[in-house]
Amino acid sequence: MEQSIKEFIVVGLGAVLWDVFPDETHFGGAPANFACHSKMLGGRSAMVSCIGKDQMGLDILKVFERYQVNTEAIAQSTKYPTGTVLVDLDNEGQPSFHITPNVAWDFIPWSIEIENLARQTNAVCFGSLDQRSKKSRQTIQKFLQLVPVDCLKIFDINLRQDYYSDELIIQSLELANLLKLNDEELPVVKSILGLTGETINQLEQLKQKFELDLVSLTRGDEGAVLLTEDEVFDHPGLSVEVKDTVGAGDAFTATLAMGLLNQFEFETINEKANQVAAYVCSQSGAVPILPSEMKTIFA
Repeated sequence: MEQSIKEFIVVGLGAVLWDVFPDETHFGGAPANFACHSKMLGGRSAMVSCIGKDQMGLDILKVFERYQVNTEAIAQSTKYPTGTVLVDLDNEGQPSFHITPNVAWDFIPWSIEIENLARQTNAVCFGSLDQRSKKSRQTIQKFLQLVPVDCLKIFDINLRQDYYSDELIIQSLELANLLKLNDEELPVVKSILGLTGETINQLEQLKQKFELDLVSLTRGDEGAVLLTEDEVFDHPGLSVEVKDTVGAGDAFTATLAMGLLNQFEFETINEKANQVAAYVCSQSGAVPILPSEMKTIFA
């Protein structure tokens, strides 16, 4: 019997937090956004993370409940608070960010719930920021080593501030079979790994060096490139009135994962991923509720 989309178990692995502005807060964390978008697109989403035993942690559980994301593998810490990113705005409204250190998602403990989830996961997304501390890095990498052989292991590189190292990037690439990065991150990776040539040549070198099945490069409103084993799929992007771009990359990654799991053509996947990401850009917040026609694009 053919597997339906709702049977695919898709996992966000790492940070969940609140972006704290002077006058409001927003739910966030790239893996958490990925999990919510994957659920809206038909996956059985779950989150592996750690929150504090505080009001912010309770509010995060409520958000996941609203999106119907499984939270059985989210630990609660009595020692560390729920993660936050402090956002300051200058006189012109331009933001600056401070990702609070030593918060709950830095200390994700291993558990039997996490082990059981890992062994049945069909797709998982993780980044470099999520591994900035030793404890969570160990849990994340152990999870990736336990997933089934055909699991999509998506490294959404997600470089933030100075919370990464050459060693961590290389370790993560060796654990992944799919890489997603953007046009601001590629020059950093190029420098770390000594990539040469034009953009496509650099992506090809990444794919070959780490034996990746697919490399995805997003370019904001200029679309995205998917590099597969023997083809390049280039989408020029879509024009929308942008409210904010927060979460658009995570929506792209979730759509990519669901398209691959459902064995759609690469050209179609790239088109759908650009459509979903563009819609997120046209709305406020990282995880706006998708229109019904988008929720069923892989049905």
